[in-house]
Amino acid sequence: MKQETVFEIIHNMDKFTNNLIVQWNKSFNEELGISHILLLGHLSVHGKSRPSDIAKVLGLTPPTVTHLSEKLVKKELAVRLTDEEDRRSVYLDITDAGKEMLERANREGHVLRKKLFEKLTLEEQQQMLHIYQKMND
Repeated sequence: MKQETVFEIIHNMDKFTNNLIVQWNKSFNEELGISHILLLGHLSVHGKSRPSDIAKVLGLTPPTVTHLSEKLVKKELAVRLTDEEDRRSVYLDITDAGKEMLERANREGHVLRKKLFEKLTLEEQQQMLHIYQKMND
């Protein structure tokens, strides 16, 4: 692979990702970023979780999870829970309002995906996802 090609790939991936984030922020007017939604999604699937575990799974730093969770707790989309046996252990859990927000985000995400990916066939979309996952492993 020529070096120019590598830079072209990086440039086009960045352009696409930036466009996707801009479109998401325009369509989802809740002052929540993609990372907030990913955190809510993790809690929805896995239930109450320690912030350090969330950080590992989502590939974020613990301070980033703390920052994200501050906003989620403030908006009453998540709650902090302490372990009855070890008060030093703190967990995050999703609230009913958080579940509703996540459902809305998923609906908005589906509309956005349809809009941005309509140029691709379903098979091409699945290939693209597989390629991104493979590159991130």
